[in-house]
Amino acid sequence: MEYLIPPPGTLTTKLAALSCGVEPATIRDWVRRGILARCGGTPKRPVYRIEDVQTALATAKANRAGRRKSTAA
Repeated sequence: MEYLIPPPGTLTTKLAALSCGVEPATIRDWVRRGILARCGGTPKRPVYRIEDVQTALATAKANRAGRRKSTAA
């Protein structure tokens, strides 16, 4: 079932992606990598806590893949 309005305090994959400015595939990748956890819904239509989505965004930005550490002396 696709939520027209998700339960209070939660976001669907699509809404989580919109709130973070990323693609829905990125949200699914965060779940696969353990950065974000589902809090309910169904296997095909998960929902996420708003606080967890914001924490995942901050964590993903801090550990962004492909970024090189500065080696300036």
